Amino acid sequence: MTDDDLTPERVARRLEAILLIVEDPQSVVALAAAVNAPVPTVKQAIDDLVADYDGAAGGPVRGFELREVGGGWRLYVREDYDDLVSEFVNQQAPSRLSQAALETLAVIAYKQPVTRSQVASIRAVNVDSVVRTLVARGLITELFADAETGAINYGTTDALLTHLGINSLDELPHISPLLDDGADGFAEEIHR
Repeated sequence: MTDDDLTPERVARRLEAILLIVEDPQSVVALAAAVNAPVPTVKQAIDDLVADYDGAAGGPVRGFELREVGGGWRLYVREDYDDLVSEFVNQQAPSRLSQAALETLAVIAYKQPVTRSQVASIRAVNVDSVVRTLVARGLITELFADAETGAINYGTTDALLTHLGINSLDELPHISPLLDDGADGFAEEIHR
């Protein structure tokens, strides 16, 4: 940033962009490094943001606030809206996948196209209901039916890639190093 860009107002906008994405409170020094501005300028910009969000300059009190917690700064929902946000999140957030669903999803991701019976033989359990759940959630899809057996082959969807934050299945980690000793047979089965 040039000296002209180091006004507390411009630094404040840059800080907002960073603060919107952080999960943990960030120290003033870390924020100064992130926005490439001197610590005193960042402190002033933080004070300005706190005042702005609190409506101190005659503007509206925002539904969020900038709080210093644990030696760092982070955006939080205002306490008045905790119940509202909690209710919304609980209604919107899909329930987490079970361990069985995660294991089945991993087999399908690494082995696709794959049939239910192939997944069941790898996992050594019946996977019918888990596969239905994964299809219903849009994480896997029916690719085609085997011409000889009529068995449906499954594969992953773009929604799974989005949830994992990857562009293609090639970005999945190699499975062998992730398995405990003695699980080499499972890794070989997955990669067959």
